[in-house]
Amino acid sequence: QVQLVESGGGSVQAGGSLRLSCAVSGYIGSFTCMGWFRQAPGKQREWVATIYTGNGRTFYADSVKGRFTISRDNTNDTLYVQMNSLKPEDTAMYYCTLADYCVRDNYYGKHYWGKGTLVTISS
Repeated sequence: QVQLVESGGGSVQAGGSLRLSCAVSGYIGSFTCMGWFRQAPGKQREWVATIYTGNGRTFYADSVKGRFTISRDNTNDTLYVQMNSLKPEDTAMYYCTLADYCVRDNYYGKHYWGKGTLVTISS
């Protein structure tokens, strides 16, 4: 069974940085997409970033482009997102995800989610 566990959330002031991690366990050899989504209070879950596991190609939502960087450590099956220049509007629960395949922000097939890690940015 595939499991994803996020960590690294916390409270920081605007302009600060955080790095979120997502530890993945179980067999993931058939999955081609990993990514991050977030859900702010009272809002729908929104896509943040994607990385293709095969070629490492990355994609970002316009709201985080230039500030967030998604990466993957293949040696320990950990997904990261480095978040810089954080803004109050980045406050949300952040979820990592893994899927059979995807096209940018649309994920298909078997799809797994972590339980999330909370990020709070104060002004």
